Amino acid sequence: MEKKKTNTKFIIILVALVVLGGTYGTYKYMHSLAHEETDDAQIEKNMNPIIPRVSGYVDKVYIKDNDFVKKGDTLFTIDKRDYQLKIEEANAAMVGAEGNFEVSKADIGSALANISVSDANVQSAGGNIESAKIRLDRITSDYNRYNNLYKSHSITKQQYEQALAAKLEAESQVRVLQQQQRATAFQKSVIVAKSKVSGKQTEVAAANIKRAKALLDAAKLNLTYTAITAAIDGQVSKIDIQPGQLVQPGQSLFYIINNKEAWVIANFKETQLNKMVMGQKVTLKVDAYPDYDFQGTITSFSPATGSRFSILPPDNATGNFVKTIQRLPVKISLDASNDAEKIKLLRPGMNVDVDVHVK
Repeated sequence: MEKKKTNTKFIIILVALVVLGGTYGTYKYMHSLAHEETDDAQIEKNMNPIIPRVSGYVDKVYIKDNDFVKKGDTLFTIDKRDYQLKIEEANAAMVGAEGNFEVSKADIGSALANISVSDANVQSAGGNIESAKIRLDRITSDYNRYNNLYKSHSITKQQYEQALAAKLEAESQVRVLQQQQRATAFQKSVIVAKSKVSGKQTEVAAANIKRAKALLDAAKLNLTYTAITAAIDGQVSKIDIQPGQLVQPGQSLFYIINNKEAWVIANFKETQLNKMVMGQKVTLKVDAYPDYDFQGTITSFSPATGSRFSILPPDNATGNFVKTIQRLPVKISLDASNDAEKIKLLRPGMNVDVDVHVK
């Protein structure tokens, strides 16, 4: 009788286990028809890298590890003495360039004045030549008349020689004036050539002023870069700098994490993507806060599997191909209905269980 009771209890327990197992299996099966799940997911946030734009030695650090900062807060400064000297050097170059420009302008003004004088001299020489030619014509006529009178013995030899001397003198004066005119014209051409050179020098001086101004502006801009400020509101990471440390442009020193915005990157198996589309609702459980369900929405799918973005992507052309299920990163945004204070508690890299409602 006792053995029969034991068998009855065993059968009851076995039936209960079968019923419970069947119920759980049915639930999981029905759940799988309307849901896709993965635990390969992490929290992501915007991490703004702090990268100096100029090189130099750190002068002072104003923050500590994990401090909260506001946009525009000074994080640290670089020794600015070298950049102040560069501004002074650029200022001196600017003054020198402006001085050269003024000298070039003065040279052009002087050259233009000399050209005007040369023009006046050329015109004056032309007038003198015309007057000398008129005088030569008159003296030549007198000479011809005296020559005829001398041949007819109507005048003395002395009178004839005086007329000849006057003619030769007038001819000589015309030649001298013509030579002076040519010399004046040549002098003008030289002055014009010099004025063109002065014009080019003025253009070069003006270009040097622009270059000096650009260098001065760049020096002033670099001076402002010696104070490194926060680009966003957020929380800084571990600070790995100290006064006296040399930093270089492009060197990533630490990060500022924006705690106001977060999302999830979930890596689903490629076999799970058949029913998943953008806009589907998602339930998210963060391991660090298991008592709160975050709500999200699928916003995008990665253009390639995660392995394709690795440093050494797999090469399947070697002949040693073994088929493995690939995973595709899916971005899930957190809905506005979530508690904002809870979102601030999330940290990049936290593990998340993702449940996508495909139906």
